[in-house]
Amino acid sequence: MAEVKLVGVNKFYGGQQALHGVSLDIADGEFAVFVGPSGCGKSTLLRSIAGLESISGGTISIGGRDVSGLAPSERDVAMVFQSYALYPHMTVRENMDFGMKINNFTPADRERRIAEAARVLQLEPYMDRKPSQLSGGQRQRVAIGRAIVKQPKVFLFDEPLSNLDAKLRVQMRVELEALHSELKATMIYVTHDQVEAMTMADKIVVLNAGRIEQVGSPMELYHRPRTEFVAGFIGAPSMNFLDIRSVGGRITCGEAVIGTAAPVPGAVRLGIRPEHVGLVAAGAGEMGGTVVLRETLGGDAYLYVRTAAGQVVVRADGDTALDHGDTVGLSMPANRLHLFGADGVTLSSGGVTA
Repeated sequence: MAEVKLVGVNKFYGGQQALHGVSLDIADGEFAVFVGPSGCGKSTLLRSIAGLESISGGTISIGGRDVSGLAPSERDVAMVFQSYALYPHMTVRENMDFGMKINNFTPADRERRIAEAARVLQLEPYMDRKPSQLSGGQRQRVAIGRAIVKQPKVFLFDEPLSNLDAKLRVQMRVELEALHSELKATMIYVTHDQVEAMTMADKIVVLNAGRIEQVGSPMELYHRPRTEFVAGFIGAPSMNFLDIRSVGGRITCGEAVIGTAAPVPGAVRLGIRPEHVGLVAAGAGEMGGTVVLRETLGGDAYLYVRTAAGQVVVRADGDTALDHGDTVGLSMPANRLHLFGADGVTLSSGGVTA
């Protein structure tokens, strides 16, 4: 079994605390993604699991064994970095073989593991090439192959696709998901890209300032964010947020009446995702506004609508005729609204009180 368990993990750099009592369970065979903005502690947490950073408190267990004080080589993990870190003078085969060779694996075992990794990663045609003769995606696959041959309990990925162009990132995401399905290994993946998190993860761990904001499946975080921070971070484009107030037992936003039922006590902010805002004729709906920008992405278009209460982004059909200067009405279904308190904690999601 290769479950990973963290209990009360703290990390200090001098007087600066980078991790605050992080506790987390990652099941055997699970694909967990650490996501959050720059400086949130996600890479520090990953490096702590790898043993590349010593922790200041708490425990880290892998497969039921406390590894908190063990060296990286004793933890039975393999890490893939953002930089490929390949030996430029070695061939693909030699790069994959190097770690096993210095650890005295038998020649037959090394050859078997290399052949299997090459098959899984579709690297057979490139085994005698050097890194300079490979594309960025191929180099990253070699780096992953070097991890696979170790047959570790846990794979750790630190933003491995950041150096690739957009098309290659999509291709490599698909390949990593297929790799996880084939190996059925425990994988922990760090990214600042919430699209990667949503498309790849069994479990997403959202970090903010060294603390876990929420842990859950992609759709759980999408539909039931616990905080305004999570709601704004998960989803692309980001959720719309508008200030609200209670007037006569109704939720109002600027001059618009958003909810006719009694508002949730303490709610001061409303959130709704661009794909949940309905476009209706000017003068209809809960709110009206003027289109100030249109982004066309082919099948979809995103309209940036200026309203009296603030800007609202709306997803529309890519063939929409609406453009800059057009006036529109906006419908905001009650079952798609998220309400937040002054402390940023979710009070209601999709019409259900938290």
